[in-house]
Amino acid sequence: MSLSLPVIDLSSYFEPTKFSDNDRETVSKALHEACRLFGFFYLRLDGFATEEEMAELTELGREFFHLDQAKKDEIRLANEDGARGYQRLRENVTMGKADNHEGIDFYRPVPDPDKSKPLWGTNQWPKHVPGFKDKFEAWIFKMQRLGMIVMEAMAKGLGMTREEWLDLRSKVDDSFWVMRIIGYPPLPSDHDGFSCGAHKDYGALTFLYADPTPAALQVFLNSDSPAAKHAIDTSLVLPPEQGDVDGVWINADPLRGAVVCNIGEMWETWTAGLYKSTLHRVIHRSSNYRVSVPFFFEANFTAVVQPTPAALRIIQDEAANGDANISKLKDMYPPVVYGEFLKSKVGGNFTDESQPRERY
Repeated sequence: MSLSLPVIDLSSYFEPTKFSDNDRETVSKALHEACRLFGFFYLRLDGFATEEEMAELTELGREFFHLDQAKKDEIRLANEDGARGYQRLRENVTMGKADNHEGIDFYRPVPDPDKSKPLWGTNQWPKHVPGFKDKFEAWIFKMQRLGMIVMEAMAKGLGMTREEWLDLRSKVDDSFWVMRIIGYPPLPSDHDGFSCGAHKDYGALTFLYADPTPAALQVFLNSDSPAAKHAIDTSLVLPPEQGDVDGVWINADPLRGAVVCNIGEMWETWTAGLYKSTLHRVIHRSSNYRVSVPFFFEANFTAVVQPTPAALRIIQDEAANGDANISKLKDMYPPVVYGEFLKSKVGGNFTDESQPRERY
């Protein structure tokens, strides 16, 4: 069965001495096309990460989620800043409905942590799973490197000058990253919601590794999106379940040796809508316990995000009458300080019961 989403091999960026500039340019063009058409794609990690080390992450997560509830509760969100730590099943909320999963959230460590301030606490690491912290810290380091590599490749795909790339790099070189480890039991047929409800990611890039469970992660394609005009494997098209929105859901099943990558709302802003952040959700109906590890490579906490000259040039060049309304686009995507944007979003992600007592 063919895959509906593009598969991009980053070997020329992982091992630059073995490849030419033309090879990297080809990859950058492929990324540009994938971002414009889908906002979702696969990144092969051959030579960068092994399938064995990735699979070990989901096994460590599964080991944690199978602990007694009391041991998991030792690192609950309520112990810290209300964002870092463990959430019980159905304490995560999307669009007002409880999600049928449990999880642990980690954020970039901050100077002078203060758990009374949103997002400014200390990460809580499980104590009952040997090797957990070391393995995941190694993954975090690797995903930060991957983030910088993909950002540079995307900058080239947009035709950025060196000065424009350096400016963009200065906004992500201290990424306020987030990592989640999520456990999904089978979705009960009577649950009013999803395993994870339909949403768009907030930041720059998401790198998702999940266990081999098929038919769980789903990506929504609007009928008027560029991707809808391209051939999609019809065997992957799912029944419409997004209300009156016209489009289709397609499965984004795991691919060995790869992560699923999607762009967030900051890239949509950087490109003034040239790249669109895409709705996605999880509906896990299989009988197994699914584990996924999304890593969110984000802008710096204090970075000001606004449309880039490179994206505006493309929009201007492609305008039907040669005169795109750039001022209107800038009004549609006003400058945003990423940390403030993130705080405004995270505040509604969890039930009151999961939060520190003094907050409710």
